[in-house]
Amino acid sequence: MDIWQVVLLMVAAAGAGWIDAVVGGGGLVQLPALLVAGVPPIQAMATNKFSSVFGTASAAVTYALTTKIDKRVAVPAGLAAVLLSGLGASAVTLISKEALIPLVMVVLVAVAMFVTFRPALGTRPQPQLGTRARTLTAIGVTGVGIAFYDGIIGPGTGTFLIIAFTVILGMDFVDGSAHSKIINFCTNVGALLVFGFQGEVLWLLGLAMAACNIAGAQLGARMALRRGAKFVRIVLLCVVAAMVAKLGYDRFLAA
Repeated sequence: MDIWQVVLLMVAAAGAGWIDAVVGGGGLVQLPALLVAGVPPIQAMATNKFSSVFGTASAAVTYALTTKIDKRVAVPAGLAAVLLSGLGASAVTLISKEALIPLVMVVLVAVAMFVTFRPALGTRPQPQLGTRARTLTAIGVTGVGIAFYDGIIGPGTGTFLIIAFTVILGMDFVDGSAHSKIINFCTNVGALLVFGFQGEVLWLLGLAMAACNIAGAQLGARMALRRGAKFVRIVLLCVVAAMVAKLGYDRFLAA
């Protein structure tokens, strides 16, 4: 790998960190960049997780300093996410991504339509929705279902987490993004532990990308906090549209 490929990967990592910090979906930028650079798929996924774990941790800390985190959800969901993401990463070679991608595309389109036709969604918090039953549901959806999905395939994880927190617990998009960063950090850790044990991580390249991912994540988190829920909503819709286009191209048009 020549120096220019490394530079481009670092730029991609910075962009991915920004996207991840605002609405999730940074893998849409970072993972394809690794593959284009010639990194084998499993090593690309592993190195992507290694870089991303630093960016999500950085963004999570920034959000936590200015946003009230609901520990009733974040702690149990985060602990479960480490385990379930690790299980997903362990099963990554056993499940056909070609079969899963169309389903993911359908879910992303449904998310886009849901957000588009409910313009008030996520613009202001609805704390009355934070009942015990809904809290347990949010823990199960984010810490189990979405965490396993992140370990095994990944695209859109941060976006799915934000939507889950917004719809189930009535958070606004900024609070949902803050909580999603904590769970996404845990899913990255779980998958990274498995990939690291398997010897799939390109550590030096991952460290260089991690530094840029942190820079992008800091910028993204601060912009989201400063500009508020409407800004996050717009970015979310743009990222979902880009993810659908990218997954559709990879699944149906790419050679």
